[in-house]
Amino acid sequence: MRGSMMQIHGAEKCIEVGVYTGYSSLAIALVLPESGRLVACERDARSLEVAKKYYEKANVSHKVDIRYGLAADTLRSLILNGEACSYDFAFVDADKRMYPEYFELLLQLVRVGGLIVFDNVLWHGKVADPEVNDAKTVSIRNFNADLVEDKRVSISMVPIGDGMTICRKS
Repeated sequence: MRGSMMQIHGAEKCIEVGVYTGYSSLAIALVLPESGRLVACERDARSLEVAKKYYEKANVSHKVDIRYGLAADTLRSLILNGEACSYDFAFVDADKRMYPEYFELLLQLVRVGGLIVFDNVLWHGKVADPEVNDAKTVSIRNFNADLVEDKRVSISMVPIGDGMTICRKS
């Protein structure tokens, strides 16, 4: 879904926050044009090693700019490097408690009309259960509520799997 969504959108410059083993970033890289670029942010070196193997097998390594370290630091450095409003698409599947910070940083990086997609926004249905109040669930619940009110984006929540929210920057 991620790859086809950004392909339909015509994205050429993308960001992924949370690579893990590379499944999503590989799907994105496969549909990017040859001139396309994906900045892949991941803080776990072992996960990146696995992802790199898949990029190489699929012959897309030249499209993927791997950034090892904290994603928020990488996003800030992209902004400081003059890359604000230059990205077409961003996909986030990382530390759920960091979603609000990632959102603010990605809003600076994504162009008007660009998409920011957040994974796991239904959190196994826990966000709808008022009896569940662990830190991650409360964080996602609050993030979802804040997105609904945010006039800088129009959103659509897709209730497939664990839920995704698609944000289009206004």
